[in-house]
Amino acid sequence: MSIAEKIRTIAVEARQASLAMARLSSKVKNELLTDMATALTDNAPQIVEENRKDLQAGEKNGLSAAMLDRLMLDEARVKAMADAIREVAALPDPVGEVTGMWKRPNELMVGKMRIPLGVIGIIYESRPNVTSDAAALCLKSGNAVVLRGGSEAIHSNLVIARVLKDELVKRGLPSAALSLIPFVEREGVTEMLKQEEFIDVIIPRGGESLIRFVVEHSKIPVIKHYKGVCHIFVDASADFEMAREIIINAKIQRPGVCNALETLLIHRDLAESFVPFIYLTLSGLGVELRGDAAFRRFAPMAKEATEEDWHAEYLDLILSVAVVDGLDGAIDHINRYSSLHTESIITADYANAQRFIREVNSGVVMVNASTRFSDGNQLGLGAEIGISTTKLHSFGPMGLTDLTTTKFIVYGDGQVRP
Repeated sequence: MSIAEKIRTIAVEARQASLAMARLSSKVKNELLTDMATALTDNAPQIVEENRKDLQAGEKNGLSAAMLDRLMLDEARVKAMADAIREVAALPDPVGEVTGMWKRPNELMVGKMRIPLGVIGIIYESRPNVTSDAAALCLKSGNAVVLRGGSEAIHSNLVIARVLKDELVKRGLPSAALSLIPFVEREGVTEMLKQEEFIDVIIPRGGESLIRFVVEHSKIPVIKHYKGVCHIFVDASADFEMAREIIINAKIQRPGVCNALETLLIHRDLAESFVPFIYLTLSGLGVELRGDAAFRRFAPMAKEATEEDWHAEYLDLILSVAVVDGLDGAIDHINRYSSLHTESIITADYANAQRFIREVNSGVVMVNASTRFSDGNQLGLGAEIGISTTKLHSFGPMGLTDLTTTKFIVYGDGQVRP
């Protein structure tokens, strides 16, 4: 069987499986997810061993330290994956929820009810925890899922998918509700993107080049998760120590993830005092700073920022910094260069905080908090399927509810249209 034929078979079987998954009760789905979580921890040594093969190949192929960190699994991370599944199991089931009812003049009762999307295709790179996160969210929301992970994580993804699929089989549920494409060839992606009869939506997670490839070649609607050019604006009233702690956390804790800080904006009134303070702090922690002329006036050792730097998602210990003319300057800069992921303001001025929230239209907008909180789990959604930077049909971190749509339901008592 060719790759194209195999992909079509996977898609057809997933469509059939989705019909069965849509009928499951919340109780059955929750028990399934709980068993899946237990199976992950029970099989942690094997998962870590398979992951070691991917790490070795990644080192040989020259993956960066940040990419290797995204790829790496140890028993603690496997436990965290299992805990994330349990959190999804504990969440309210959105399927069947009636989101509103209203009565028409002819006494018809009209409402909207949440239903699964059907079959969700997910194309992702590096992070093998996406395999379990995506499975949990898609299955809990009554969908089937077709996964295509990156070649750099093939061993990890295969073993995680097998462990989870075994739990479907044990319960007599269709194993095709969770399918992982086993091919590393690019053809596996292109053929998957042609299955518009059977796959309802594609969600890509990875680098910008992957997402642009998916958007260009897909015949299926795509929920895009572009790069995370995340900004923090230090307002004139900001507390320096608060700003310091937030900036360190946002930039240094995990620089290789999409919610890490990439551009820092500083109010011009603070430049003389805050720029040397933050330059010494960050450079002492190994961060390379690239600044505009106003920043380098007070931090002459910083590199000169170019136009490309304001667009850059470094995913590394590099930070671009600009001094701006107050809140207006910060909002203008963000509106010009933001990737619509996450932005934060550090301020003691309530009016400025409220204006920042109203006028910055990224998926997540924060006040006095690290951009690292832009995460479905941290925001109370359980595991997330991704962070959408597209406003249709979901925007920002996507949880269970975002994997459903609504249908109209109508109750009548013999009414006919005149």
